[in-house]
Amino acid sequence: MGTGRGTTLEHVSDTSPSSPTGPSARPAGGTGTGTLPPGPAGERPGGYPTAPPGSGLPAGGRPGYPGQPGDPWSRHDIPTGPPGPPPTTSGPSMPPPGPPRRRRPVALVAGALAAMLVAGGVGGAVGYEAASSNDGTSSVLSSAPSGSGTAPSSPAPAGSVEQVADTVLPSVVQLEGPSGEGSGVVISADGLILTNAHVLEAGQAAQQQSPLGQTPESGGATGAPQGLSAVFQNGNRAPVQVVGTDPSADLAVVRAQGVSGLTPATLGDSSQLRVGQEVVAVGSPLGLSGTVTTGIVSALQRPVASGGAQSGQATVLDAIQTDAAINPGNSGGALVDMQGRVVGITSAIASLGQSQGGQSGSIGLGFAIPVDQAARIGNELVSQGFANRAVLGVGVSEGADGAVLGQITPGGPAAAAGLTQGDVVTRLDDRVIPDADSLVAAIRSQQPGAQVTLTVTSPGGEPRPVPVTLGSERAS
Repeated sequence: MGTGRGTTLEHVSDTSPSSPTGPSARPAGGTGTGTLPPGPAGERPGGYPTAPPGSGLPAGGRPGYPGQPGDPWSRHDIPTGPPGPPPTTSGPSMPPPGPPRRRRPVALVAGALAAMLVAGGVGGAVGYEAASSNDGTSSVLSSAPSGSGTAPSSPAPAGSVEQVADTVLPSVVQLEGPSGEGSGVVISADGLILTNAHVLEAGQAAQQQSPLGQTPESGGATGAPQGLSAVFQNGNRAPVQVVGTDPSADLAVVRAQGVSGLTPATLGDSSQLRVGQEVVAVGSPLGLSGTVTTGIVSALQRPVASGGAQSGQATVLDAIQTDAAINPGNSGGALVDMQGRVVGITSAIASLGQSQGGQSGSIGLGFAIPVDQAARIGNELVSQGFANRAVLGVGVSEGADGAVLGQITPGGPAAAAGLTQGDVVTRLDDRVIPDADSLVAAIRSQQPGAQVTLTVTSPGGEPRPVPVTLGSERAS
């Protein structure tokens, strides 16, 4: 599916690097270790870096205090010589000036932040120091000591981002493996976690990555991907076992082993979302667990073609588009409304391209699977280990004004409705179908057995409504 000149789509899990996929979307999970290059020689976390050449700052060490050579924050309005004689006036004489008051220039110097992302961890510190005046005294900015009489912090206002974060963070976990990391949403107190199917690739060694370990018996991966574990908000860690997957919908359910008393997320109603509505994304981008970002619903029913980095499974999501920052590692995380209810599972991002096989970050075009679809599939994965999906029973291709029907499956829903090869579908119910991906996404968003009305134009004919009862097949 075209995404605009120079734009590609990628999954946001953080797994090992893969080759570019062109205009298709890769999972938003993660690749690589997320390591940033080390700082300049001599720099340490929380320390003061060497000044770059040509910056005008002194080489080495931290900037000087006010009045010292090389101080970029020094005051330039301080008298530097003896005061001149007072101006002569013809008016009444003024009292002689007293001794000049000594001005106390103060500068705030911030220590450099040396951050290193290693295996999803963050190292570094920030130091803040108030520069001394010329008398050599100095002070350090710090929090008030306990028992100083400060009032306790008040609860976060209802509907605020702070309250949403307090509500949702305990229900979002980080999923880590030898090939990367992603995110997941807790859906039961005893350890069931909903995530993206492509996130499971992080649990396999690079040389063992495969189409998610599908088996004919289950229709999805079972067992425990090597080394895949869940890291909870309190820092506890537990290995996970795969309950079931639906790669065609990019969804999976895993179970954290030996845990209880978890806080399940509250699921919302994605059918009630409106464009412009505020939302919050929670996940573990680049291994930074518990990251909260904000934005709005930018669009609904956005068809997004994507595929797992290693699975080779094509996926067309009927996605929620958001400008909340989503990055590699956010895959499988929560998109929530301002009441803290999950409305989507973050899954993919659009990027401006890749460099040397690496993933790009957020450009304000993120995509999430609507929770109504995710919840239905998740329940089926829990109850039977696989999911069913709606089908029309026809191949599709691009047309000038819609989706062109190709080969019709004998005895399928399209054949039963009287559709023929060459018909062009331009609407499903009240939804516009401008291309083939839009029709695929619209069909897959429906429940098996749902009744829909297609607007169809046959060659040389006029548009006509065609009622269709969708079929069902086991997802793979």
